Amino acid sequence: MATGEKTKPSAMVQGYAAASAADSTRRSYAQSMRHFQAWGGKVPATAGMVAEYIASCGGSLKTSTIAHRLAAINRAHQDRGFESPVKAPLVKRTMEGIRRSCGVPPRRVRALGKSDLVEILVSVAKQKPLKAARDKAILLLGWAAALRRSELVALTVEDIVTYDTGCDLLIRRSKTDQRGAGQMVFVPIAKSKERCPIIALQAWLEMAEITSGPLFRQVSRHDYLVGERGLTGQAIAQVVQAAVRTARGPEAAAECAAHSLRAGFVTEAASVGVPVNEIMNTTRHTSVATLYVYIRPVEKRRAQSLL
Repeated sequence: MATGEKTKPSAMVQGYAAASAADSTRRSYAQSMRHFQAWGGKVPATAGMVAEYIASCGGSLKTSTIAHRLAAINRAHQDRGFESPVKAPLVKRTMEGIRRSCGVPPRRVRALGKSDLVEILVSVAKQKPLKAARDKAILLLGWAAALRRSELVALTVEDIVTYDTGCDLLIRRSKTDQRGAGQMVFVPIAKSKERCPIIALQAWLEMAEITSGPLFRQVSRHDYLVGERGLTGQAIAQVVQAAVRTARGPEAAAECAAHSLRAGFVTEAASVGVPVNEIMNTTRHTSVATLYVYIRPVEKRRAQSLL
């Protein structure tokens, strides 16, 4: 092959290159590129074109969404061997102007503490037996292991090792482990059998007769297990919001999401004085600064008046 000669990447190269990003990232990038192209954009694009595009989005989209669109455009250029216009000074200045003019604080979902969890479990128990067992296991395990919704839906029976004192969960891939090295989270048996995630999980698996594959699956409105595929991340969010809605109403549900379980664990742990390093053993945060987003509000509430 002559030096400098360009050839189309082989199917093997394209496959490995595509695997460098999570499926959800590839889907969201593809959606962003469709929006860019529907607006009139193309690849390769000029800096002026990209700047005009994000300027047109400035009044209608969140700054985080626009930033994600820029990341998609950048990736599309890199994948095709073109110089990315996203790095041009004009595009950077335009994006900074959008942040200053249209920026809004990031949405923080409400953290569900221990007392919140106990309350919503009461409403969950009023559902039909199979769905009640599944949702209880989702809420307790998601909270006790501080799991992200993507991690919850990826869990399989084969990822669990049980002991007399609790169980190990193998998190095969996560936000902080994109290469899939794997992370272990130990979930201890709770003092209360009624609130024990291990007992709740075993009850659900026995009732649903699940012996292998995904832990959490769809249940029909007639309370029958549907298929062998695992739930989606969106379904986990719906379980959390439905439980909060039944217990506290629609306004409270609107403040919650699947992340409320993970945030609730951190908040509760910080409030009872669990050391930061022990919290990080469960949450697997790689940055103390990120963890302190949840801990700082707890510390502020402990402040004493100097008057």
